[in-house]
Amino acid sequence: MEARKAREAYLAENPQAGTLLVAGSVGPYGAYLADGSEYRGDYHCSVEAFQAFHRPRVEALLDAGADLLACETLPNFSEIEALAELLTAYPRARAWFSFTLRDSEHLSDGTPLRDVVALLAGYPQVVALGINCIALENTTAALQHLHGLTVLPLVVYPNSGEHYDAVSKTWHHHGEHCAQLADYLPQWQAAGARLIGGCCRTTPADIAALKARS
Repeated sequence: MEARKAREAYLAENPQAGTLLVAGSVGPYGAYLADGSEYRGDYHCSVEAFQAFHRPRVEALLDAGADLLACETLPNFSEIEALAELLTAYPRARAWFSFTLRDSEHLSDGTPLRDVVALLAGYPQVVALGINCIALENTTAALQHLHGLTVLPLVVYPNSGEHYDAVSKTWHHHGEHCAQLADYLPQWQAAGARLIGGCCRTTPADIAALKARS
């Protein structure tokens, strides 16, 4: 509801802005486990358990008026399948699905992206695919691979150029220069990205820099 109010207020002051959409975040079961599972995908539930976890949030977001669902940071093929099937119970819902990755061609749980794309091609409510919450320097190769697998618009919003130390649970710059999201923008656009932003440790300044270069 607050996001819708913010949109209305912004459009009132900037009527030339055009269409603005509010996406409701549907994150993975692995994040609920609070042990880093969203980056590994090494968890197992039945279809029914996955759907029971996601259903209340999906319903709450749709009831609140989200224009679409951002099914994001998904590392696990079984969860992706269960979530896509759950959406069929809400025919008016539209969603993008974005993934965390082991490498440029595999989900975090090891499933080839080719298999993920083939699965989601059977669900017309899925209107875009992408990657998020991965290291900045790994993004371009993954986008290029994904672009070769689908005709859907691509979404990309990686983490900042910093690196996370899982032992100390802190973020660090590596070297004198920390790459910025905007440095990669031409590569991402060439690889088919149409919705571009940032995930962990990114800031409004990063988004402003992306807009300035677009």
